[in-house]
Amino acid sequence: MKKLQIELQAALDPTAIYEKSKVYIQRALTAHAADDMDQYQLWASLALELLGKAHLAKIHPSLVADPTHQHSMFAASGVNISTDIKTITWKTLFERLHSLSPKFESQVKKFCDDMAQRRNAELHSGEVPFKPMKLESWESRYWQVSQLILEMMDLTLEEWLGAGQAKAPKALVQHAQEATVKAAKVKFDDAKIRFSNLKDKKKKQEFVEAKEPFHFRNIFSFIFDREWTIACPACASNAFMAGSKYEEVVLDNYDPENPYEEDVERYYSGEQFKCLVCELQLNSREEIEAIGLDADHTEIETRERVFEPDYGND
Repeated sequence: MKKLQIELQAALDPTAIYEKSKVYIQRALTAHAADDMDQYQLWASLALELLGKAHLAKIHPSLVADPTHQHSMFAASGVNISTDIKTITWKTLFERLHSLSPKFESQVKKFCDDMAQRRNAELHSGEVPFKPMKLESWESRYWQVSQLILEMMDLTLEEWLGAGQAKAPKALVQHAQEATVKAAKVKFDDAKIRFSNLKDKKKKQEFVEAKEPFHFRNIFSFIFDREWTIACPACASNAFMAGSKYEEVVLDNYDPENPYEEDVERYYSGEQFKCLVCELQLNSREEIEAIGLDADHTEIETRERVFEPDYGND
């Protein structure tokens, strides 16, 4: 019987993927220096994809292997029966990153999805989707997302780009963060003014107070895991936050009187806030935190305990 080779292939090796992402981001910066904005965004998009895959592969290679491709799944376990390796799509990649960090929120995921679509159109069609894109429409957000993934990997922009070349992206990130904070504070001040001028404020407040969060699920622009009530910082009315679950822990509080039940603590990250009274709306975790709101939410739920099945080994 032929002995199978036990070795992780480069397509699934986190170090190899990360080093390739460094090569691609250097090509992007070279294109930027040459004022070739199409190539700048193309190489930058490819580098971002590889950076994300390097993070997943570091957790486990199976997270980047195409689950529908048998040879790739074997390779993810270090068993190489073929050199034909396929990896996950952009969409799957960023859905998995979204599950790993509360900061990798829906708006960030949407930005990545949009960039992926432009990249695919550039490579696989006669379209030129990068041509009409202005730098200010994507560059700052790109470096924010890159820095977020690097933080998840315990790395920095300096390590990815080199100390000298990281200065400009860091300045862009800082500028974008400051702009987000300023915009959120303007929204907050405007909402306070609207509330002070509102004639039927009491009626609106009573209407909202009589409802549960799930009654207002359709006011949010994304499909989230959970909605919850929170006091509006601008008008003190009941308002609503929606967010994604990023962790779940089974609590160690076994009750012999209820052996078939267990408590589960779930952790959610707020990604969108809306007040129906003063109309304050915040569309990202950054904006939510900018005005002093706590974006994190925890709930404990009692559910039926899950037991391991009997295997019939008696």
